[in-house]
Amino acid sequence: MHTHQPRPALVTAVAAALTGGLLTFAASPAVAADSAKVAKADFNGDGIGDIAAAAAGAYVSGHKNAGQLVVLYGTPTGVSSAKRTTISQNTSGVPGTAEAGDFFGAELAYADFNGDGYDDLAVGTPDEKVGTDTSGGGLAILWGSSAGLTGKGIDVPDPAASSHDYWGQNLAAGDFDGDGRADLVVGSSASTLYLYKGGFTTSGGYGSRTTVKPPIRSGTNDCPYGPLNLTAGDINGDGRTDLVVDGYETKTQYGWNTNYWLPGTTGGLSGASAKALKAGIITAIGDINGDGFGDIVSGADWDTRTSDGTAIPDSATGGKVNVTYGSASGPAATTGITQNTGNVPGASEKGDAFGWELDLGDINGDGCQDLVVSSPQEDIDGVPDTGSVTVLYGSASGVNTASGTQAFSQDSAGVPGGDEKSDLFGADVKLDDVTGDGRADLVIGSYENSGDGAVTYLPSDGTRITTTGSRAVGASTVGVSATGTPQFSAAFAD
Repeated sequence: MHTHQPRPALVTAVAAALTGGLLTFAASPAVAADSAKVAKADFNGDGIGDIAAAAAGAYVSGHKNAGQLVVLYGTPTGVSSAKRTTISQNTSGVPGTAEAGDFFGAELAYADFNGDGYDDLAVGTPDEKVGTDTSGGGLAILWGSSAGLTGKGIDVPDPAASSHDYWGQNLAAGDFDGDGRADLVVGSSASTLYLYKGGFTTSGGYGSRTTVKPPIRSGTNDCPYGPLNLTAGDINGDGRTDLVVDGYETKTQYGWNTNYWLPGTTGGLSGASAKALKAGIITAIGDINGDGFGDIVSGADWDTRTSDGTAIPDSATGGKVNVTYGSASGPAATTGITQNTGNVPGASEKGDAFGWELDLGDINGDGCQDLVVSSPQEDIDGVPDTGSVTVLYGSASGVNTASGTQAFSQDSAGVPGGDEKSDLFGADVKLDDVTGDGRADLVIGSYENSGDGAVTYLPSDGTRITTTGSRAVGASTVGVSATGTPQFSAAFAD
């Protein structure tokens, strides 16, 4: 998704960029759209949403942490291991070669980058060795087709390789200049972002490239991050995609996490017009109240201090989600949600990590996008870090925390598996239409089986998320080696 706050089981210098979100926008056949549509990546053009899931820690040909990605293709009965593609850098046509420590697939973003009617996948390999730089990073675009993703693709080299590390650690796709073509924003450990404006070709060309500099810190030897996450969506309803950058403030070495809204313009993204937002390390964008403006939801899963560093009560340390509603002038009013808000299931307990991951999609078809929030470190009945996810429904007045809320764990009736220590159920979450019925279904990632990873599918019944027809897809069933900790499903493409 998509770098994120370092995860305990992720063995990489930059951690997997978990995005659930990471950008949560819908994809149309031509470009990445932004607000009020059911989100779906469609790599094979059949009109049904597909899920691209990272297994960045997978062994490939004996190489530890070389990395793979898995595409689960949507069908009228949802996603399963029966219809899928598994890809590594050893797959024919994929740029590069699988090597130990590459973490291929640690960041993923989709859009139709070449305008052929099939969604394509940008794949970050942030720890790729480049020359003598052991973490220079790499980026590839893999092309969609009637057969889905086959491995054919191009390399997108770092334009400043001598000064960058972790190239490809952050990705976001959208139409930032409103010209009708999909663009790609790429981040590294530097604070400068690179915007590739539409027109990618299968021979490696693109329309143009510009730089954008949000007011965040570059990485240092002590804190090698740059932006934490990038999220695309149209906040002000002008038809151009905007960007939310999760990062650290520039005023101190580490600073404190502050997010910034960068509006899209006819010339691309405007760093000079950046507007500070509430804190959060993971962000999603969608139209929660159906007013035509994208709303920003950011997860502060630690939430132990305010943005100025002042301590807040322990009752709030279970994590918090900040919802900033969009308007014609950009970000507007903000409200906060914890597990102590209204009838949100559970209670705020230290270490729950409510807001670790989140996503938006229209589950019931009412034109208001609904919200899923994960708490993967939730302890349930004495089982530590087994994890849970919460579903909150959108309405004309915003997120409804008073009624209709749902919560799921692996001990919920009808959910495959059971609550086990360190499953981290909710390592990533997606609300995408993977059945083709126009309703968003829930797809949940976890660290099942001590880091092997698994995808859990819970369908929409047209009104709510249900466990009828649910299933789990494990790493070994999709061609991912169970050696080590592949972390299949720790990050989904956004």
